[in-house]
Amino acid sequence: MQYNAVASNPFAVLTAIVAPAILTNASSVLALGTSNRLGRVVDRTRVVAAELSKLPKDSPERPGWMAQLDHLQVRAQQLLTALRMFYAALGLFAASALVSIGGSVAAYYGLKFAFELTAALAILTGVSAVVALTTGSVVMVHETQLAVRSLGEEAKLRLK
Repeated sequence: MQYNAVASNPFAVLTAIVAPAILTNASSVLALGTSNRLGRVVDRTRVVAAELSKLPKDSPERPGWMAQLDHLQVRAQQLLTALRMFYAALGLFAASALVSIGGSVAAYYGLKFAFELTAALAILTGVSAVVALTTGSVVMVHETQLAVRSLGEEAKLRLK
């Protein structure tokens, strides 16, 4: 039977556990970096708000700074979305590793139904984790593009 091959092969079990562990580590590093970026956006929002408070209501510079504030709000929301995705991936990769261990135990004891169930669950959690990680990464790329665009707009504001 197919599940006996997994039970008799320690490398299959090791691979099933190590792959999610490595991806869990990658997810946690991305989450930390994203949290740092979110903190920088919060700091930047405070600076822009301070600049706006110094300008008179009828200042021609005011719309530019208001646009900066709007972009910062969009960036903060994107970073929060990416952070959620990275944390979801982190939890799903950990769940995938745990389910893989359960599947290995089921295979060792010859519990075919339990093995098949845990195999399907491990695939589901693993695929969900990869989708969350990919989604978070795509959102981060978009946020980075917005940050670079905002930097250019701010440079123009300061040069006027």
